[in-house]
Amino acid sequence: MRNERERLSGGDEIDLVELVRGVWQQKIWVVLVMLIVVGLALAYVMIASPLYEAKLYIRPPTQNQIAQLNYGRGPDTGLPPLSAKDVYSIYLKLLQSEAVRNEFFQNTFLPGLAQDERSGSRDALRARFDEMLTVAQTAKDETDRYVVTARLEDPKLAANWVSTYAELSADRAKDELLGGTRSDISIMADNLEQQIRASRASASNKRADQIAQLKEALLVAKSIGLERPPIISNTLSSEVSAGMGGALTYMRGSKALEAEIANLDSRSSDDPYIPTLRERQEKLNFLRNLKIDPALVAMYQQDGAVFQPDKPAKPKKAIIMALAALAGLAMGVCVAIGRALSLRRRTHD
Repeated sequence: MRNERERLSGGDEIDLVELVRGVWQQKIWVVLVMLIVVGLALAYVMIASPLYEAKLYIRPPTQNQIAQLNYGRGPDTGLPPLSAKDVYSIYLKLLQSEAVRNEFFQNTFLPGLAQDERSGSRDALRARFDEMLTVAQTAKDETDRYVVTARLEDPKLAANWVSTYAELSADRAKDELLGGTRSDISIMADNLEQQIRASRASASNKRADQIAQLKEALLVAKSIGLERPPIISNTLSSEVSAGMGGALTYMRGSKALEAEIANLDSRSSDDPYIPTLRERQEKLNFLRNLKIDPALVAMYQQDGAVFQPDKPAKPKKAIIMALAALAGLAMGVCVAIGRALSLRRRTHD
């Protein structure tokens, strides 16, 4: 009865020592499977095209590098100055935009492909391009530092790609920023020019009104025969002279009134009599002639140089071979265990 229970229950239990002994007996299979897996991995690393990785790190520009953008801005013009953060935010928007990626894809990636490659699936080509060129934040705690990475078979081309893409983004961001700046300055200049025209028109109207008032006073002076101002005692002369305006303008006498009217009629320009006109004209001239040199504006700073990679980033041969050896060993042991258990069952049967 005991032998029967051992046969039914304990006979199928696995003895660890016996299992290890069985695996050792099947060591040829362990080695064989391991060599097959390692051989496949070796074939892969030999056949796989090496990918070289180039990186360009990006930081915000300094305030000096965007100084050109603030010409014509400030309290005098009403346009708020731009900060380096403002400029950099526009650059980052373009750096990560689909518009710039599409332009680079069309003008740089596709022309570099063979004709038969370009005729393939557009979605597949775009997916391939997105894997080759990436833009990412370097770290969560470095919100203003980004890296542009290119992974290509040609190390020189990889280094060229990251520099070209960063500059393309900067050019598009600069165009957008300068376009807005020029528009703001142009609007400010147009408003100032309108103010100057309005001031000149107002001065001309005031002169016409003044001439009309003087002509009325001249009629009064002539009607009473007053050619010259009346002689007034020294004690009252200053008070009366100061009051020779309005209804008392005729007291200047017809001779003075005629001379003043003739002078006003012959005046060629009212500009010297318009308050703050010269200051506004100088400001308008400054705005109209303001030129911003795009070459003196930096949208970003390159953090370190871009080096042409001399060591492939992929495939990582040492890691692949080590993992293949471990995987081959594990698979070989599994095969050996399977064979050992199979032989054990046949023996018990």
